[in-house]
Amino acid sequence: MKITTKLRGWNLFDYLNMLIMLLILIVSLYPFVFVVAGAFNEGSDYMRGGVYFFPRKFSLDNFIMVFNDKRLGIGFLNTISRTLIGTVTGTLFTATVAYGMSRKDLPCRNLFYWLNIFTMFFGGGLVPYYLVLKSLNLINSFWVYIIPQLYSVFNMIIFVNFFKEIPEEIHEAGQIDGATEFQIFYRLYLPLSIPVITTVGMWIGVGHWNSFFDSMVFTSDANLQTLQLFLVKLIKEAAMAQGEAATKVPSQVLKTVSIATIRYAAIVISSVPVFIIYPLIQKHLAKGVIVGAVKG
Repeated sequence: MKITTKLRGWNLFDYLNMLIMLLILIVSLYPFVFVVAGAFNEGSDYMRGGVYFFPRKFSLDNFIMVFNDKRLGIGFLNTISRTLIGTVTGTLFTATVAYGMSRKDLPCRNLFYWLNIFTMFFGGGLVPYYLVLKSLNLINSFWVYIIPQLYSVFNMIIFVNFFKEIPEEIHEAGQIDGATEFQIFYRLYLPLSIPVITTVGMWIGVGHWNSFFDSMVFTSDANLQTLQLFLVKLIKEAAMAQGEAATKVPSQVLKTVSIATIRYAAIVISSVPVFIIYPLIQKHLAKGVIVGAVKG
C-alpha cells in the first residue's frame, strides 16, 4: 500500500514537472513567434491589432524596406568580420591566459588570479576607457571591436576550471616527450577542450554579433558601422518617416510597413544566424557549461 502511494506521488510530481516545463517553453517561445508573425505581416494591417501567432496579411515589404538599404551590406560585412575574428582571437587568447593560471607552478598565481577578480567588480568608467582607446589609436578603427574584447575574466575562470579537470599525467607525458609548455597547451590541452572552447566561443560570438554600443560610441565612420547599429538607425529613421532608408524604398512599400513591423523584421534578421549556429554546437555547449562550471 505504501509503495503504491509512493508511486502515485512520484507520478503526480512527474506530471506537475512536465506541466511547468511546458509552460516555461511556451513563455520562452511565444515572444519569438509574436515577432516573426509581426515581421511577415503587412504594416498597415498590423496596426489594427490582433496579430499574435500568425500573419493575417502576409507581406515581405518589411524585409524589402530593410534589405533595400545599401548600409545593410556594409553592416553585415563588418559584423561577420568582427564576429569571426573576435571569436577566434578572444577564445584563443583567453584560453592561453587560463592555461597559465591553471598551472600550480606559476609564480604569484594567486595574486594574478585575485587581481583579475578585482577587475570584474571595479572599472574606470566610460570616459577613461575612451581615453585609453584613443591613446592606442583604436578610435575609428576596426580593431576597436577586436582588441578590447580579447580577454574576459569570466571566460578565463571557466577555462581554468576545465583545465584543472584534465589529468596531470597528460601534462607529465608531454614533458617526458620533450614538449614545451606552448606545445603541451596547443597539442594536448586544446584538442581535449573542444566542449569549453565551443561554449566560450559561442558566448564571445553572440556578444560580438549583438554589439552596437562600441560601434555607436567609438566609431563615426559609416563604413565601420555594424549590423546592429544599422538596424537601430533604420528603426529610428522609420519612426521619423525620413532619412536615406525611407527615401530609397518604393512608395507602394512605404504604405504597407509600420515602425513596429520594421522593428520585428530587424530582430528576425539579426537573430537568424544565431538560430542556425546554435543547434550545430548544442551538444558541445551543454557539456562545456557543465564541465567548466565554477566549483563552490
